[in-house]
Amino acid sequence: MSVSGQKSAHRTVSAAWVAVLFTFLLAGIASPAAAVTVSGLYSARVPVSGSSPDQLAQGYSDGLAQVLVRVSGTRDVLATEDAQALLADAESLLLSYQVIRDESGQSVLDMSFGAVGVNRALASINAPVWGANRPLTLAWIAAEDRGSRTLVTDKTRGAALGAEDASGAWQAAFAEASRKRGLPVALPPASFGADRELLSDIWGQFVGRVKAASNDLEHDVLALVRISRAGDQWRAGWVFDGMAMNAGEESVTAPTRDALAEAVINRWAGLYASRYAVDAAEVGKSPQVDIVVRGVETLEDYARINQVLGGLTPVVSVGAHRVRDGQLTLRVAFSGELDQLKEYIALDPRFVKLEAERPADMPGPVAGASLPDQPATTTETGTVAASSGQQTEAGTESGPSEGKSEGPSLYTYQPVPVDKDEAQQAFESLYQVLYYRWQPSSVIGSDGGE
Repeated sequence: MSVSGQKSAHRTVSAAWVAVLFTFLLAGIASPAAAVTVSGLYSARVPVSGSSPDQLAQGYSDGLAQVLVRVSGTRDVLATEDAQALLADAESLLLSYQVIRDESGQSVLDMSFGAVGVNRALASINAPVWGANRPLTLAWIAAEDRGSRTLVTDKTRGAALGAEDASGAWQAAFAEASRKRGLPVALPPASFGADRELLSDIWGQFVGRVKAASNDLEHDVLALVRISRAGDQWRAGWVFDGMAMNAGEESVTAPTRDALAEAVINRWAGLYASRYAVDAAEVGKSPQVDIVVRGVETLEDYARINQVLGGLTPVVSVGAHRVRDGQLTLRVAFSGELDQLKEYIALDPRFVKLEAERPADMPGPVAGASLPDQPATTTETGTVAASSGQQTEAGTESGPSEGKSEGPSLYTYQPVPVDKDEAQQAFESLYQVLYYRWQPSSVIGSDGGE
């Protein structure tokens, strides 16, 4: 798609306007919210019987089903005939795939779907689309079994993981459930495990002390959960605090730990998606992504960054969104897939990609949020044409590294640089935030002598 005719109006920016905008944005700085970007929403891993065309087609369908649930925020999306038609043509949305064997010899299909393509496919069947910027829930879980109560904590931070004890078992169950739904859920550090008064308050669902204990832990929403067992059923009841969530208790029951954790997380995901998912009518417009550029010290830096990004083939428009402490956030409308835009930016050495960063005081995801590494041998890889006719390399998001296969990492906790007043808008953004550092000295003798 050629967009050359659409760009000139967006790129003509006077120096006076830039100065006014820069001053305005700097004046509007406020403290950041705790929203996080969840990466890997459009990747999936499923077992397959082999690598024949029919077996791969079934794997593509199974993987896309996971992605549709994760991105729409509801399992109901799979119940329609239109959704079944999408699953039957899942390969058309595929960007890359790999067939590997895990340590048991089982064939596993790792695949990555196009974010823009999936979002538009959901919109085409009038399904909601829940973006990559999602609220972070800090879950305080008190579990009772046979008269003994345990606080479920993050044992990957500050203490050895004991998978055999009650806390470790519940941690693993919630990890898997939250991974499936792409829901950012954190547990408190293991240092809180011995606080019996706090455990009692969680069980009684008294928010005050728990809220005070959470002051130094990043979160958007607190969830106080009490889990008990009656006969052959587990029950989980919870209350929320934060983001005007319903303060009344809700509950679910299930026969096993895993089923209970899945029921809880499914309910939470549905509640968040019902609030923040974007209506289908909004998805058809040009996709937009926030690009955060650090190391922006002058108006000249801003003007050059705007000019460079605006000149990239996939870019439709560029607009400054906010500035904070040498950090510029631009809202970029683009055509094609997001991966293609990232590839174009990567060609310019002045943009140094920054890995996801997490403040030291931000709780990590529940253990196991990423699929574990497993020894594997690649049996087949493939690339699939993206929507603009270009291709991406197999394994870009989930491929073998040094003889191991890494599953899609759903929990890259990457803080979204938004003001609290703009949190609602951030949660309704469809695509992950991209982070770069501006290093103009990387290019010498071009673009006006740099």
